[in-house]
Amino acid sequence: MLFSQEHIALKDTVNRIIDEHINPNVDVWEDEGIFPAHDVMKLMAEAGLLGIGKPVQYGGLDLDFSYEMVFAEALGSIRANGVSTAIGVQTTMCTPALTNYGSEELKQEFLVPTIAGEMVGCIGVSEEAAGSDVANTRTYAKRDGDDYIINGSKMWITNGVQGDWICLLVNTSEEGGPHRNKSLIIVPLKTKGVTVARKLDKMALRCSDTAQLFFDDVRVPIRNLIGEENMGFTYQMRQFQEERMYVAARALRGCEMAIEDTIEYTSQRKVFGETLLDKQVVYHKMAELQTLVESARSLLYRSIEEYINGNDVMKYWLVKSEPGTWSWQDQLDAGEDGTFWDGVRNYQASNNMKEMKIGDLCFFYHSVKEKQIVGIVEVIKEYYPDHTDKKGRFGMVDVKAVKSMPNPVTLAEIKAEPRLEELALVRQSRLSVVPVDEPSWKLICKMGGL
Repeated sequence: MLFSQEHIALKDTVNRIIDEHINPNVDVWEDEGIFPAHDVMKLMAEAGLLGIGKPVQYGGLDLDFSYEMVFAEALGSIRANGVSTAIGVQTTMCTPALTNYGSEELKQEFLVPTIAGEMVGCIGVSEEAAGSDVANTRTYAKRDGDDYIINGSKMWITNGVQGDWICLLVNTSEEGGPHRNKSLIIVPLKTKGVTVARKLDKMALRCSDTAQLFFDDVRVPIRNLIGEENMGFTYQMRQFQEERMYVAARALRGCEMAIEDTIEYTSQRKVFGETLLDKQVVYHKMAELQTLVESARSLLYRSIEEYINGNDVMKYWLVKSEPGTWSWQDQLDAGEDGTFWDGVRNYQASNNMKEMKIGDLCFFYHSVKEKQIVGIVEVIKEYYPDHTDKKGRFGMVDVKAVKSMPNPVTLAEIKAEPRLEELALVRQSRLSVVPVDEPSWKLICKMGGL
């Protein structure tokens, strides 16, 4: 990823604000266990930093995602991750779904003042019993006339104490399964029935006002729904792409600063007449750590480029199943709840399954005599222990059927296509789960009539 003068100017602006207005105060904020969120957000907004990728008509700069990541990486210089976390929630976690799917009325009421730093937002996904397992969300919103009535709780909510509104993930249906029954709803935090149960005391991120929230018969108008009802899981998964790249970008500078501080200390600390840094093992370790940071930066920048270019950052796979044991029809019959898929007891296959993420798509391949791709499944639960493996060495993922292949694509057809000669299915034909590169995925879909 190549940086322009505009990227550099943005980075310099962020660094100046951090050096002049934030880092001089972080020790006090850490001691107090909270920072002045509205003041900091207003400071960022005045520099145009809270809506870098948002449309101009809502107060944003309408720049591509690379600028968001320059901003995130620069925020890693804040010597209190609680502050940078809160800013990231404001810019990259609670607002993307609102920006992409919210009504014009909702954008004017919540997005515009949030970009302007007049409101502090938060995202309500995690729950005490579910954590980051989005599918297990229990908070429920029931329709009552022109309103939703919300009951439930959320845990580990950044900006939960000082926030003005929350983008809340809730169940809005008892049908459709855990991936088709959720919605995103904006809830003003001063609404009757919303309670900040407690500000969480943490070992780190001490100045972040992380809170537990309860919702008891909270009534909000249906117009506060973001996008379509029961599409919340999909919206949240898409939102996670930006959120997780933000977290990765912010971590880079923090890692560098830790290494720099260590180098400074070891260059001054003397042992037996020489500094610790003069010790070859210490010097090499510092170089090794710097190399790891640069490797992470390279991977992140590549992911950002793919994202900006419109290439899906999800991965594609092929999973095999013996139709006599578990057929495509069995998978279809499993419905939205899906079922577990455990592959075979093979370490390479197991490692591939560990790489699978929620939302990844897989070709469903009938093995044995058929040897053909008959459908597509989606990963709905990431790698977890296989309950049938008594030795506890292997695991499984959960998948659900997405669509049937109109024209099943046979192994013979795949082998006959020169553009697929490097496909893992061809080169590692006995492996039960293999990766599929994006060009091959698109070509096979075309061959199958999709």
